[in-house]
Amino acid sequence: MAKGNISVDSENLFPIIKKWLYSDKDIFLRELVSNSCDAVTKLKKLAGIGEAQISEDEKFKVTVSIFKDAKKLVISDNGIGMTAEEIDKYINQIAFSGASDFLAKYKEEDDKGAQIIGHFGLGFYSAFMVSDSVEIDSLSYQDGAKAAKWTCDGSMEFELSEGERTERGTTITLNIAEDSEEFLEEGTIRSILHKYCAFLPIEIYIETADKKEECDCGHEHGEEEHEEPKPINNTDPLWMKKPSDCTDEDYKEFYRNVFMDFNEPLFWIHLNVDYPFNLKGILYFPKINHEFAGQEGQIKLYNNQVFVADNVKEVIPEFLMLLKGVIDCPDLPLNVSRSFLQNDGYVKKISAHITKKVADKLTSIYNTEKENYEKYWDDINVFIKYGCLRDEKFYDKVKDVIIYKDLDDKYVTLDAYLDGKEKKDVYYVSDPVVQSQYIKMFKDQGLNALVLPTMMDTHFISFVEMKQSDVKFKRIDSAINDISDEGEKDEAAKAEDEKLIEKFKEKIGDESLKIEVQALKDENVPAVILLGEQSRRMQEMYRAYGQQMAGMADMFKDEFTLVLNSNNTLIKKVDTLSDEDAELVIGHVYDLAKISHSPLGAEQMTRFVERSNKLLGKLF
Repeated sequence: MAKGNISVDSENLFPIIKKWLYSDKDIFLRELVSNSCDAVTKLKKLAGIGEAQISEDEKFKVTVSIFKDAKKLVISDNGIGMTAEEIDKYINQIAFSGASDFLAKYKEEDDKGAQIIGHFGLGFYSAFMVSDSVEIDSLSYQDGAKAAKWTCDGSMEFELSEGERTERGTTITLNIAEDSEEFLEEGTIRSILHKYCAFLPIEIYIETADKKEECDCGHEHGEEEHEEPKPINNTDPLWMKKPSDCTDEDYKEFYRNVFMDFNEPLFWIHLNVDYPFNLKGILYFPKINHEFAGQEGQIKLYNNQVFVADNVKEVIPEFLMLLKGVIDCPDLPLNVSRSFLQNDGYVKKISAHITKKVADKLTSIYNTEKENYEKYWDDINVFIKYGCLRDEKFYDKVKDVIIYKDLDDKYVTLDAYLDGKEKKDVYYVSDPVVQSQYIKMFKDQGLNALVLPTMMDTHFISFVEMKQSDVKFKRIDSAINDISDEGEKDEAAKAEDEKLIEKFKEKIGDESLKIEVQALKDENVPAVILLGEQSRRMQEMYRAYGQQMAGMADMFKDEFTLVLNSNNTLIKKVDTLSDEDAELVIGHVYDLAKISHSPLGAEQMTRFVERSNKLLGKLF
């Protein structure tokens, strides 16, 4: 048996880092600018504890300069700077993080101070994804320090010599490779900075070299315009402020600027958590379509004000993706690219906390602003129901604030609808127009039903039945128990009913048709069609999944039942009609019952019109 150490060939390692360190090449600018912001933040922190001297009026900034003709991109800052020894330690030793080293040294000092962005010490090497060579020119804040210059052409060899910089800070010069010259376009650079660095805590400026001039670090810079340059970023984003310091207009303006959505959000949640983890952010509830298909929100994930990615499902629960917002969590366990999250228990706790805060907000609005809550309901109910389907813990938190519109256009909770009912049957309407006859019968008897018109509702009521086993949802055309006063029938009455049923089957020409006779409370209705609840639900669900599942829907036959109303005068007199008249009346009663349930087919409609004309002709 042999033992030893795994050997890593540095000649092979560097090309891998250069090519595969990040999934997107534009990440390099985020990493370098973030490092520059860190350099300023470190200096401020040292100054705060008396270990560095800075003037009160010093303006800290990061500048990105574009030299298109010279094919150079320069990132400079006036932060902490580095000595030659620090460059050797933090740059030449791959994955040795200067940020981690700094935090370890000063962790006892100023725990609530500004956060350091860097994590792994690999970000700097992203520069080689777009560069033939890279130069660092830096002067440390330390008294007596000498400027140091580091140069590398993308191989494992570097040069470290005395530098030319005369002011504290660091300048990184990228000699852009031929296949990356798009990063010399001002529009491209501006777009990248807006994407990743729009809220970094240090002001960021862009300069272009339209006219050449030498600066004190030996690099050519563009001539300044006469007007005062403006930073491209907002160093104090709204989510970093206390909720008590923000007005409604602040929230709305931030929403418009970040998401380019000029429809006002319904409401928002400002997250501001310091324990057990650091989490800040704002979640907005936009107007949501009644069907969530095709509806897409946007939740931007930040780490210390650096943009990481949109809609990261490990942190943001899937059902919240219908919302818009920003989440900033410095404690996220990022991998080296900061673009993907480790799916660990810590991340799940963050996700669960966000879910809880959303549920708490909804409950708070319901309890304190019920009128507004009801106004929001048409827009947010799809989101809430989808959230319940995706996360049962979310359902447990919001089940008491889920409301339903009834036949009188009033909102009720499920408990309020069922209050006082011995049997937990919940009647509902899926199409108020098509089911209007059933609605009339219900209302005439003083009964109520809920309006559940979307495909989401079909899934949701099945979920509620699973969670509350004593509750059964029934569409108003699936049962007539509450609109019938049917009592116990004697044998003679049963025989009469059977005779009537056989006559209907004969004239309709369908022996397999299921027919019942019941005494409906509404004497004006000769007959109604009932459709089995479960088979109909299965059909609707399978059809909703499109062509692939449409065939499955055919497995669930429509369980139609024609219910004849024995209290109706016309039904009572069918036996007294001639065969010809009985055939006309029975066919018409059947078609009228079907029309009140769903539209007739073309052939059926033709026969219905012809039969109607014949019946009208018999009046004269």
